[in-house]
Amino acid sequence: MENKNTEWTNVISSEHSLFKLNLKEVWDYRDLVYMFVKRDFVSSFKQTILGPLWFFINPIFTTVVYLIVFGNIANLSTDGAPKILFYLAGVTLWNYFSSSLGGTSNVFVGNAGIFGKVYFPRLVMPITIVISNLMRFGVQFLLFLVVFFYYWYKGEVTPNWWVLFTPIFILMMSLFALGVGMIFSSLTTKYRDLSMLLTFGISLYMYATPVIYPTSMLSAKIQPYAKYNPLTGIFEGFKYAWMGVGEFHPIMLVYSSVIILILLAIGTVIFNKVEKGFMDTV
Repeated sequence: MENKNTEWTNVISSEHSLFKLNLKEVWDYRDLVYMFVKRDFVSSFKQTILGPLWFFINPIFTTVVYLIVFGNIANLSTDGAPKILFYLAGVTLWNYFSSSLGGTSNVFVGNAGIFGKVYFPRLVMPITIVISNLMRFGVQFLLFLVVFFYYWYKGEVTPNWWVLFTPIFILMMSLFALGVGMIFSSLTTKYRDLSMLLTFGISLYMYATPVIYPTSMLSAKIQPYAKYNPLTGIFEGFKYAWMGVGEFHPIMLVYSSVIILILLAIGTVIFNKVEKGFMDTV
């Protein structure tokens, strides 16, 4: 005989607010997040000879290419910062953002097989991707620190107390990639062409972001518009914090935060709306 006072410990329902991130439910599935993060880390270097060393090889080779092309041939300004450290900072940050955005933008299409077999909060997958890439960023950040301390010892860079905001810079990039990634992930369930457009757009977006150049070298007409790029304040703030160069002002982070939160809200609404019936269109 059924006990009328029985209370369910878990209730799976499609009825929830479009603005709700369901972070409590994601926390309940934290073991699944850990398992997926471990899977991503292991599978990235399975059947490779150098394994995790690729974490270092990628930014080193990219930095060398930027040093030759943009530092020596194009002779772009670095605001007086050592060129190697300047480019390595940009590469380290950009690798994290681009890989996080590219991964989260393919959540629904890339995991349709798993989503169709078992229930778990769909937000687990984009969060897993952001965390997995954060681990890669941590390894590459260690390389940046080694180079940074070398130039700091030589007296060629002057860090300041803004280095304490480094976790904030990383968090802002994570939320930006998560928000935009959820938007594209939701839209690509119907419009697959958007995935190719995003891949092309990410490549172009790098040149609209102060990765290989400081905003100080932009013309007076363009500089006012650069602040509307959410990554401008983050990249300039990071370089100013660790190298003491660049035209950074806290208001830049305010612009970035507002835009990122708006995109995150839009991404949450679209993601929650699409997750209810995306299996019918994938």
